[in-house]
Amino acid sequence: MLFYRDAGSAKGPAFLLSCTATIAACLSLLSPYPPALAQTSLPSVHLQIGTHAVRAELADTPQTLREGLMHRETLPANSGMLFKLGPPDIYCFWMKNTLIPLSIAFIDDQGRIVDIQDMRPHSLDPHCPPAPVTRALEMNQGWFTRARIQVGEPVLGIPR
Repeated sequence: MLFYRDAGSAKGPAFLLSCTATIAACLSLLSPYPPALAQTSLPSVHLQIGTHAVRAELADTPQTLREGLMHRETLPANSGMLFKLGPPDIYCFWMKNTLIPLSIAFIDDQGRIVDIQDMRPHSLDPHCPPAPVTRALEMNQGWFTRARIQVGEPVLGIPR
């Protein structure tokens, strides 16, 4: 799951980060990783959303943010990936090289969910939050609906 910043909201050094991410996205189209190179398990955090406990792998480096859940064939129940994105901004995700259907919750600086979207495997369609966020949580598609998690819900246990 490569993410990128919305260049329209970026200025100065942030704009350069946006350009770098966009270039990386284009390059990844030219040389996709083979499925054998899917990330191994990352350090995890335990989150609480409503009455639900979630084990989330933490993506917080340029490589782990870029790769996300690409090439994975399964995602265990009540497990996901938490993306530590940076300062509040509009961060967009896509599903290139992602094999499993996912739902994403965009989380603001206060730890509240600002939007939840379903994403199709292999899609290059961008999924962007309606407001600036600092984190995103990807889970198996439909998890938030089945758990009755809604926009505005706090996510507890997010590392700072």
